[in-house]
Amino acid sequence: MRLAFMGTPDFAVPALYALRDAGHEIAAVYTQPPRPAGRGKALRLSPVHHAAETLGILVRCPEKLRNNQEELDWFAAQKFDVAIVAAYGLILPKAMLDAPERGCLNIHASLLPRWRGASPIQSAILAGDTESGVTIMQMDVGLDTGDMLSSVGVPITAVTTATSLHDELAALGAKMVVDVLRECPQAIPQPEEGVTYAARLTKEDGRIDWTQPAETIDRQVRALTPWPGAFTTLDDVTLKIGAVEIEAKRSSTPGTVLDDRLTVACGEDTALRICRIQRPGRGMMDAEAFLRGQPMTVGTRLGS
Repeated sequence: MRLAFMGTPDFAVPALYALRDAGHEIAAVYTQPPRPAGRGKALRLSPVHHAAETLGILVRCPEKLRNNQEELDWFAAQKFDVAIVAAYGLILPKAMLDAPERGCLNIHASLLPRWRGASPIQSAILAGDTESGVTIMQMDVGLDTGDMLSSVGVPITAVTTATSLHDELAALGAKMVVDVLRECPQAIPQPEEGVTYAARLTKEDGRIDWTQPAETIDRQVRALTPWPGAFTTLDDVTLKIGAVEIEAKRSSTPGTVLDDRLTVACGEDTALRICRIQRPGRGMMDAEAFLRGQPMTVGTRLGS
């Protein structure tokens, strides 16, 4: 098939390669424009942009699609059989959705209709879901409301992180979209019940509230690492928390350091041990190494 591919982050890259390897003609790749990044603010290509250039595929980076008639005309003139969309980052106007013969298909990282929206992977872990997955959806003008062509689930365990789930779903979505293009399954409307929305994350979502139970904080750390990152404060210094382990129940004021292993009291008489931690200007490190450079006495209060 002659297709357009529309994606931006790492999540979309496996699908781009899978479609190429399956023999499809990827006539154009749409991705977000290069953005300033790093201390030098040099322009950085998106992961999809870099992959497309490696494959020698034409790349288009419009700043916007709405009210961009020149881009819409170009897209329509290509006579694509289908467009594949994976975390592109721009809303597609109806004219673009309707232009390819088979429309636009979206690789969405949840079991729709649960977790429509911007952060389905993190939201599933935060909520304590026991299952996530990928849905291949026929796109319409709504927010992830289109009919479903394929849906496959994967378990979320007590050690699942946003990184591990992201990588698993990216690989799964790549395989599924190739299968959908080959098999042409019948589209099924999404159920009307069970709809939830995954809001766009902010850095403040990573702030740890030590009055929450240890289980809730553990999910927060696993869901929000590496971005926006779970964090706490100590004397106005921000400390990022990269990994924790739930400990036996302990009764103390939430946020209090309980021992020399960096066990911290949480809400509802629970506790967790900080396993990975990062001070400003340093890399993430094991708690043992952190404490050698910055001892933390029993009774220290975090988050105050």
